[in-house]
Amino acid sequence: MPPRFLPLASIVFLAACSTAPAESAAAGGDIDANGAHPETPLADAPFVVTRVTTFNEPWAMTFLPGTDNALVTEKGGRLLLWRPGLGSLAVSNVPRPDVGGQGGLGDVVVAPDFAASRMIYLSWVAAGPDGTHGAVVGRATLLDGRDGKPALGGLSIIWRQTPNVSGRGHFGHRIAFSPDGKYLFISSGERQKFTPAQDMAANLGKIVRLNLDGSTPADNPFAAQGGVAAQIWSLGHRNPLGLTFDARGRLWNSEMGPEGGDELNLVTRGANYGYPKASNGSHYGGKDIPDHAPGDGFAAPQLWWNPSVSPGGLMAYSGKMFPAWKDSLFMGALGGEALIRIDARGDAAHKAERWNMGNRIREVEEGPDGAIWLLTDGSGGELLKLTPKAGAPKP
Repeated sequence: MPPRFLPLASIVFLAACSTAPAESAAAGGDIDANGAHPETPLADAPFVVTRVTTFNEPWAMTFLPGTDNALVTEKGGRLLLWRPGLGSLAVSNVPRPDVGGQGGLGDVVVAPDFAASRMIYLSWVAAGPDGTHGAVVGRATLLDGRDGKPALGGLSIIWRQTPNVSGRGHFGHRIAFSPDGKYLFISSGERQKFTPAQDMAANLGKIVRLNLDGSTPADNPFAAQGGVAAQIWSLGHRNPLGLTFDARGRLWNSEMGPEGGDELNLVTRGANYGYPKASNGSHYGGKDIPDHAPGDGFAAPQLWWNPSVSPGGLMAYSGKMFPAWKDSLFMGALGGEALIRIDARGDAAHKAERWNMGNRIREVEEGPDGAIWLLTDGSGGELLKLTPKAGAPKP
């Protein structure tokens, strides 16, 4: 479909009727007593939103180095090679995911040496025994295929969530590479089972660190324990749906809290982020969870949101199109239907803008020219391009 500008009249400006109190400075970020984050009207944003095309339940995207082309995953199982102005080609030989609930085809990233290897990494949900499910990560070579149609070759699974459990929620399965290109990080949700997030015999509710072939680095923080524990880089996570490294080499994750308490975490070696023993939210149904507190032995979030915004993808911006936004993090909000900018220039993160996009934002990606790209969630999910607004003050 041809690009068109997003009609501002169709956007609902929640900020105009927001009763959220103004934020005040606090340790670990700009948050008030309940983590509120007031919205800036989209009409005042320094960017233009252009609708580019649509997909069916898109989940992730990544640009191919040296090109304007991108790979896009759809939850139902399609991997597409999108080419600006030329449409999309379906990639063949894609693994068939176990689709249901929150599960399906998930993340896609290109290997650090993609220019030479043509290798990509994918995550998806696979069926286990006796009605169980679990996320897996595999890698394959992206081939031109017959008649110029793209295909995957040599697909192999290099990591699995352990154990497989019942239910179809909280898979996580976001992928990021360390800046030196040596290590693979995977976010793993606790599958709505609570206690696995603190269980060192499970890699649920964890962020894991692997070598690029899926083997376990000998210098991981719990390597001496062996088994699944050797994979673990950090623990005590709930449903981490965003994972990215910034320009300083710091690893960040965004994750859904329970009822309230959504988090942005600075992920450090061996740290325990508390769930389900500590959270700035409450269990659904009203049962309390102790808030993060100094001396509780858990790493507190850099920022938190209550009411929830339901974090989606997370991106660290380094482009030239919005120069003042270098060292910013951009987080999509699903239930919050927003794009959230976070200032991460210093030692602590601070909430900056939050724009109501009028739709669930699943993915945030930086384009080759520094434009910001978004995927909205669900059937008919849109690919949106954000570029500077003519005449607007530069951000």
